[in-house]
Amino acid sequence: MAAAGSDVVTIRLPSLSQDDPLHHDKKKILESRKLPCLFPLPLSSSAADACKSLDQMIHAARVAHMDELELYFAGDDDYGPFSTRNELESLNLLLKIINTLLVTANDGAKGVLQVLEDEIVVRLRSVGLTDNDQMVLQTQNHDTEDSLLKWGEHHGVKSKLQISFFEGAGRGMVASENIGVGDIALEIPESLIISEELLCQTDMFLALKDLNSITTETMLLLWSMRERHTPSSKFKTFFETLPSNFNTGLSFGIDALAALEGTLLFDELMQARQHLHQQYDELCPVLCTKFPEIFKQDIFTWDNFLWACELWYSNSMMVVLSSGKLTTCLIPVAGLMNHSVTPHILNYGRVDQATKSLKFPLSRPCEAGSQCFLSYGKHSGSHLITFYGFLPREDNPYDVIPLDLDTSIDEEDGTDQSVSTSLTTHMVRGTWFSRSKGPPAYGLPKPLLSHIRAALNCDHDKSLPEADIKENDRMVLETLISIFAPMLEGLGEPDDYHRESASWDVALALSYKDLNRRIISSIVASCTSGLAMLDS
Repeated sequence: MAAAGSDVVTIRLPSLSQDDPLHHDKKKILESRKLPCLFPLPLSSSAADACKSLDQMIHAARVAHMDELELYFAGDDDYGPFSTRNELESLNLLLKIINTLLVTANDGAKGVLQVLEDEIVVRLRSVGLTDNDQMVLQTQNHDTEDSLLKWGEHHGVKSKLQISFFEGAGRGMVASENIGVGDIALEIPESLIISEELLCQTDMFLALKDLNSITTETMLLLWSMRERHTPSSKFKTFFETLPSNFNTGLSFGIDALAALEGTLLFDELMQARQHLHQQYDELCPVLCTKFPEIFKQDIFTWDNFLWACELWYSNSMMVVLSSGKLTTCLIPVAGLMNHSVTPHILNYGRVDQATKSLKFPLSRPCEAGSQCFLSYGKHSGSHLITFYGFLPREDNPYDVIPLDLDTSIDEEDGTDQSVSTSLTTHMVRGTWFSRSKGPPAYGLPKPLLSHIRAALNCDHDKSLPEADIKENDRMVLETLISIFAPMLEGLGEPDDYHRESASWDVALALSYKDLNRRIISSIVASCTSGLAMLDS
């Protein structure tokens, strides 16, 4: 990672992986911006000079950690931050490199390395401080949830978190002490993890293992339906503290679905519900008939099946167990943590071989009394509503609207748009994420603009007269308005009249529609602003 000399310390970032499908795009960006993997730093560097070098390291690390979405939306002059996830990954990588080097550094090198370490910690503390809304703490009886913590501690759970309730979010976990970067907020013994390894020890597995049509995930879902109603279950306390209703998009009523009509989420929910009904009809009645002692009809009902589906969709995590197998699991206690676009805990998916426990280390500090957030993944609002039942309060960079455009135009044009042509569709998101509001991007993603220009045969050629460039830009912006203005009109006006008294599902549906309206409005506004610039 790094090497120290007598008067220079060299910070070495990992080379881009050849297995990374985005290797070509990232390498191209690094080369165009002259960002190396090696950063020689004189030991005599002032704090200001060391921080300037750190800026370059961070720029390089951000590129290395970019995902496909970030590459799609990044402008030519955009050095980041690209997302909270990207920033935390980048800063934590550099902190790990610096800390490793400090272990063996001589006294001369320690001074400049300590400057870098301190500055990285300062930047990590600043991540997430600009959240739009903080969840409001509620006074509520915690006896049921506290019993889960006591049960967990009895079985070896170690925690620096405690349970609290938050307005509009239900249960969450707050830090009981100051927790620093790299510190373990929560540690769960592997013996408490509900996974297929636990399933294999049951009579249900013996009954189902020869049925090729049933996956391990479905077996676990069926197991949890029965285990929830088994008084002698080891996980009795865990099941008793789970909500009777998860209130995800899969439970939306007719009024909420009606409010979503015309949106992509409406189609997603209808397809998901149809799939679950079909799965239940093909599965449970047959099993109840074939194995009546294991699959009792009063337990394996549609309502209980939907409850178990929502449990696994909203609480499961992908974990690499000590056996080395990646599997879907339920993690008691850990499921109490809420998701955030700016999480404290980012990486937590592998059981520690030495301690045989799953550890949740912090990627950014969390002060005592503050809610400790977990990342559920890089999910859009529609996914979070469908499977978790909420919308993030912060602006979510993964809230995108896909566009059904013929991407073969990009290939025929012959332009080097490897990121755009690797996607099945073009997309947009709120233009408030863009740092480039003027020409040639106007706050819009470059691959989409390149696609529209190719379709109109009016590429942005700097060698053209300025009047022709402006005319081409005008055609592109007017075309985009013709696409998005009808979409905005189709969403209608905000329905605020019954919102305060609306049921949870209708309120959530209206919030999702507001989000779509806000995104599309920003596209139309950016295009309109661009046209005004061309006229000025």
